[in-house]
Amino acid sequence: MVSVRERLSRNRLGPPVQRRGKVGLGDVAARLEAHEQPFDEELLARVFEFSTAKHGGQKRRSGEPYVTHPIQVAYTLADLGFDATCVAAGLLHDVLEDTLATREELHAEFGEDIADLVEGVTKIGRHEYVRRDQAQAETFRKLILASIKDIRAILVKLADRWHNMATLEHLPAESRRRIARETLEIYAPIARRLGMSRVQGDLEDLAFYHLYPHQFAELQAAVGEKMKVGRRTVEEVRARLAERLEGAGIEAEINYRVKRLYSIHGKLRQRGLDLSQLYDYVAFRIITADVRDCYAALGVVHQTWRPVPGRIKDYIAMPKPNLYQSLHTTLVGEAGRPFEVQIRTREMDRIAEQGIAAHWSYKESTDGAGDPNILWLRQLVEWQKEVKDPRAFMTALKVDLYPDEVYAFTPKGDVLAFPLGATPLDFAYRIHTDLGHQCTGARVNGKLVPLKTSLANGDIVEILTVPGRHPSRDWLKFVRTTRAKSKIRHWLNTEQKRRSTEIGRRSVERALRRHKLSFKRFLELPELAPYLSREGHARIEDLFSAIGFGKVTVKQVLAKILTHEQLATEAAAPGRLRQAVEKILPFGGGAALTVRGHGDLLAYLAKCCAPVPGEEIVGYITRGRGVSVHSVACPNVQNLLYNPEREIEVDWAGKSDDLFPVVLRIDTEDRPGILAQLTEIIARLDSNILQMETDTRETRGTGRASIDVVVEVRDSRHLEKIREAVRESRGVIDVVRPMRG
Repeated sequence: MVSVRERLSRNRLGPPVQRRGKVGLGDVAARLEAHEQPFDEELLARVFEFSTAKHGGQKRRSGEPYVTHPIQVAYTLADLGFDATCVAAGLLHDVLEDTLATREELHAEFGEDIADLVEGVTKIGRHEYVRRDQAQAETFRKLILASIKDIRAILVKLADRWHNMATLEHLPAESRRRIARETLEIYAPIARRLGMSRVQGDLEDLAFYHLYPHQFAELQAAVGEKMKVGRRTVEEVRARLAERLEGAGIEAEINYRVKRLYSIHGKLRQRGLDLSQLYDYVAFRIITADVRDCYAALGVVHQTWRPVPGRIKDYIAMPKPNLYQSLHTTLVGEAGRPFEVQIRTREMDRIAEQGIAAHWSYKESTDGAGDPNILWLRQLVEWQKEVKDPRAFMTALKVDLYPDEVYAFTPKGDVLAFPLGATPLDFAYRIHTDLGHQCTGARVNGKLVPLKTSLANGDIVEILTVPGRHPSRDWLKFVRTTRAKSKIRHWLNTEQKRRSTEIGRRSVERALRRHKLSFKRFLELPELAPYLSREGHARIEDLFSAIGFGKVTVKQVLAKILTHEQLATEAAAPGRLRQAVEKILPFGGGAALTVRGHGDLLAYLAKCCAPVPGEEIVGYITRGRGVSVHSVACPNVQNLLYNPEREIEVDWAGKSDDLFPVVLRIDTEDRPGILAQLTEIIARLDSNILQMETDTRETRGTGRASIDVVVEVRDSRHLEKIREAVRESRGVIDVVRPMRG
């Protein structure tokens, strides 16, 4: 079987990972010397020996000695131009997580800087948290906090992920897909934010290969074939560019490259094209001596070929937040086929390729104060101080990692960058929190517009306010930036907690009157303080809030605080309400579910995600309908409308003979026999098909079919076996489990 690295290297896409056994400490030292990074040979040797000894007889999934991984990480960091401390941390990055080494031992052996870096990239153990998503979120929160103190922490983590992705073929299929998705959602965007385009591209292509192997192979073959046929045309364009620039007296270096497969894949999907319409797969690059020549070269290019309107971008005048600068234009070539030209100076090209490595000086500072690449980390942590829920944090992180695409102006002429789809409300919160809270409207280019209007490049935005105005929950549906969502959620949660505390207090007072007990006397009961401590409430207001939110009932609280004599007047048949409600709620009362610590609470499976046993789940206290149980991957849990105050822990009750309906959406080629093939696979895996709907369509000449099938499964393992078998079936492009947001 051809490995991922070999497949990618044939197309010049893979990371610079040496063949097994070829990289040693001498190679690492040579790369440090090549980048003129000073290092202590004796210290580097001690670090290597320490890592080798601690990892001892450990093996990777490939069967290689484990120490081959840290040496590759160290080599990558040295090859990217980072300093000896960063490289040493690369050699040691797994010793705290995978060996018996301690931080104190690292500090004593190699000093505080190296110990802090290694601790910063060490994962938080999942055993410390209930669910995988909580552990993942806290690990990233810890990494970002460490990176604010020393940006090298995140660089070590990127190099670690880079090598892991290049050797991912040795893991089980589901683990490969999970790691690949995480790489696409978080690590590749982090590399982009740091300007490390080579690392970003490699991570994206490797993740693309593992997530969509059929599409990867199809696109790889199509690009290779087009390059064979079109290489002569490409050379002709390059020669014509050189001739015209030379005629204009502009000294320039001209080269071209095949675009990244994942980038091409994204553009094809975005524009609704198929492989037969793949033309824009080559980008020409013109490297000039200075900025003046960049603009002069742009004029020459536009005089030679017709530019595509709306596809000219000036990142020199307005650089991207990661300091990327270049002129981009798309031109119409022979036979109406488009191609892209990028124009930049040599220094701009160096920064575009190396990113933070091209302009970061560890001799002066490692905290990134004033560096635009690090400011977003500081801002993210500042905004997330108010966010306690791990899902909200991860959602905010993913949103914040999206590229800034829209540039808008204040009335004074200051330019601000926003993600695509940002609104005037995002603009208001970017200026000041109070401006956002009190926002009632906006003028864009002098015209009144709704607050949910998407901003466009060059818009001049003026915010209108009214003192005393407060945020609306509806705002969360259309604001785009992390800052706006964080500030709105904080205000809403604070206000909701205040109201819930008041509701809970009134509920307690009413119940106490039925027991002929005054509220003042209740507060003086000796049993109250121990109860609050056992339940984790720092103040009596926290108890009232929990009652107001529905996490606990007044009856449950009083039963643990009042004496039998005090409770005697309030006897009632337990469970009667539960029995009545179970008859009308969907999915019944959820016999397969238990609410941790609250046996009387009704729990039922949410329809939006339909979780199955074995999946990680979370409960959400609804208003008057019990506990709605969701998969942790459900968009209704992950989005920022989720209120952590109403979360409650739930568990699967244990083994049962119940079957659970799950919807699978299968994208396939539209060809005879595909339905019979799929039904046979599903039946062979002991699953019943409850419903099936197909939608065949012609996508600009290429036949595709979308099949929605409802299957019955026993648990998450049964479901994954079905997905895996269907995904590997001939003609299947992808299998997803749609969830309603």
